[in-house]
Amino acid sequence: MPNRIDSLFARLRASGQKAFVAYIAAGDPDFDRSLEIMKTLADTGADLIELGLPFSDPLADGIVNQMAADRALKSGMTTARAIDLIRRFRETHQTPIVLFTYLNPIFTYGFEAFHQDAADAGADGILLLDLPPDEASLDPHLAGNLGLKTIRLIAPTTPPDRVKLLAQKAQGFIYALSRTGVTGAHGAPSADIAAFVASIKAHTDTPVCVGFGITTPEQAAMVAAAADGVIVGSAIVKQVELNPQNAPAAVGKFIAPLIAAIRA
Repeated sequence: MPNRIDSLFARLRASGQKAFVAYIAAGDPDFDRSLEIMKTLADTGADLIELGLPFSDPLADGIVNQMAADRALKSGMTTARAIDLIRRFRETHQTPIVLFTYLNPIFTYGFEAFHQDAADAGADGILLLDLPPDEASLDPHLAGNLGLKTIRLIAPTTPPDRVKLLAQKAQGFIYALSRTGVTGAHGAPSADIAAFVASIKAHTDTPVCVGFGITTPEQAAMVAAAADGVIVGSAIVKQVELNPQNAPAAVGKFIAPLIAAIRA
């Protein structure tokens, strides 16, 4: 069966469209509402869902996503339940899913077992925030993707030789950061996105999606003009924080104009 991520970007490329990628924390505010949020994202038009595994020490995340992870952990979310969440979502939807995580939860679960169980449940890719490709290559146990596409992060401050390394080793799509810092909507995307994306595409045919700080339809349209996809995370998670009882509806209402902007 073709990987859903590859199929998605092939379809979008053929139709001249850009991807809308939505991030949420698994289990925020609880299992049932998290599942409904995932379904709402897909039904509203999100092309791909980034599902964050709640972790007690998310160093790359800003306060909004840290609080989401804390809410999820307090609601009883675990790595195993996050895999169950994917399995439940797959009963009704085929939207691609990328797991956004750190190494610690995976090692606790068991590296090979996690990859196998996540793939069997219906996950399509994984973004391991604290596993650089040159470190992974030193250990064949860590280098294998075991059924999940390996997504890479590239920042505006990444040196050119490392951009080349990361771009050439990326699978599925590349997550390009629109600016430096931790996750969060406290800074607008850089005005140099087009040049940044071009510098990555010089080394790969892998689609490049841009995230960090995108909160408005105007920003989404600007990024979509330069990249293969637009990633929105903290701004969506903030809707869950502000509307815990009606989070699915609030999230759907928030992302609809963003999706419309990149489709225009």
